[in-house]
Amino acid sequence: MSILQRLGRSVNLTSRTFSTSTIAFAESTTPVAPVKATGLYQFFENNQALPKQLWTGRAWKAQELRQKSFDDLHKLWYVLLKERNVLATQREEASRLKLPKQLWTNQGRLKKCQKSMARIKFVLNERQREYEQQLMKKL
Repeated sequence: MSILQRLGRSVNLTSRTFSTSTIAFAESTTPVAPVKATGLYQFFENNQALPKQLWTGRAWKAQELRQKSFDDLHKLWYVLLKERNVLATQREEASRLKLPKQLWTNQGRLKKCQKSMARIKFVLNERQREYEQQLMKKL
């Protein structure tokens, strides 16, 4: 995928103008299933290097995480890890394009991601300490 396709910019060649972000056969009536990102494209959000900034939710609270099973916490950890990698890719792409920080920043999302990951570690550490204490009581 070229940089123009990732950024979705319009390209002007001679007298024709076209956008690389539009579908070539938009008038067809058959629905097109979204393509699942694989390989390196997993590091791009919606197959765009710098997608539109959207409002995101809040970080997970420790109380909410305490109610989750170990498997759920494990899955959530890897979702957050993937999100952190996507945000790092976006940050590097913005610095490569020399975009000012006022125009492009995802610090808020990165902080939420880091807080949630830290809270998952905290909850798992609580469970480990409780388990060890129960073992000591049995001895």
